[in-house]
Amino acid sequence: MTQTPSFANGARFDVCAVGNAIVDVLAPCEHAYLTEQGLVAGSMQLVDEAQSAALYETMAPGVEASGGSAGNTVAGVASYGGRAAYIGKVANDQLGGVFTHDIRAGGVHFDTPVLEGGAGTGRCLINVTDDGQRTMCTFLGAANQLTVADIDAGLIADSAIVYLEGYLFDPAPARAAFEAAAAEAHKAGRKVAITLSDSFVVHRWRAELLDFIKASADIVLANEGELAALFETEDFDAAADQLASMVDIAAVTRGEKGSVVISGTECHAVAAFPVDKVLDTTGAGDQYAAGFLLGVARGLSLEDAGKLGSLAACEVIAHWGPRPQVSLAELAKEKSLAL
Repeated sequence: MTQTPSFANGARFDVCAVGNAIVDVLAPCEHAYLTEQGLVAGSMQLVDEAQSAALYETMAPGVEASGGSAGNTVAGVASYGGRAAYIGKVANDQLGGVFTHDIRAGGVHFDTPVLEGGAGTGRCLINVTDDGQRTMCTFLGAANQLTVADIDAGLIADSAIVYLEGYLFDPAPARAAFEAAAAEAHKAGRKVAITLSDSFVVHRWRAELLDFIKASADIVLANEGELAALFETEDFDAAADQLASMVDIAAVTRGEKGSVVISGTECHAVAAFPVDKVLDTTGAGDQYAAGFLLGVARGLSLEDAGKLGSLAACEVIAHWGPRPQVSLAELAKEKSLAL
């Protein structure tokens, strides 16, 4: 049985995430609406500013909340009482101010310089059907103007785990920043985690993602669909084993079936926590990553780290919005989970 690696090494931060800084706009919808708009249920697609504005006009009344996959994750880390930092690009506009306020108010260190002029702050229009499934249309805006110059080498070196958002494989400048962050992390002896983010991202960049994972990733987080897309097979066990052979730790979420965490010969099936009603799955994978990565950074067992991930995912799918609405630290205490 292998021992779970301890990654903390006296770091100032448990997790530093690099991602698309996005403000989410969430609204309920019927499946018929998705068909009318030509949207594939459960997908994420990139749109331009005009398309984003047009779709926004047709959406039902909803809520606006600071989001972005990796931003949601570090918000979850902070809710658990972890030390979290974030690197992402917003514009000097109203939504940029909203994003900055929200992430700092949540206890996350964030000081990436804002984009002056050019595109506005990114936003993701999320239509949620009554089964909790979310369909996302993302205008990246300022988010994909993140460049290598925005990667703070000192901040990266001061973080036990550097967590990279797979969506950054889409825009070329952000991908370069992504790769620079991974290089700085390994230069400092830190660990690099990556989330595959979305099966459509995997289909677009499968070869590049595999190359990056083999060369630079220590930890990979994915869901079943993303894992199947990465290895082009529906054989879950075979795909999970293949991923685990490439990295130190692989964590794969399986919805109501929980998750599977593998490191070397160590394998854990972690049950999902029950929830009365699934209202919105937006942020479920992001919050799983929050609990799991914090657990790994603090040297917990893989099983205990997985339980923290499952608990955070359970909390977020029971309400609208991609970030915790209660203290995850208090919730973990109630469930007698190690932190």
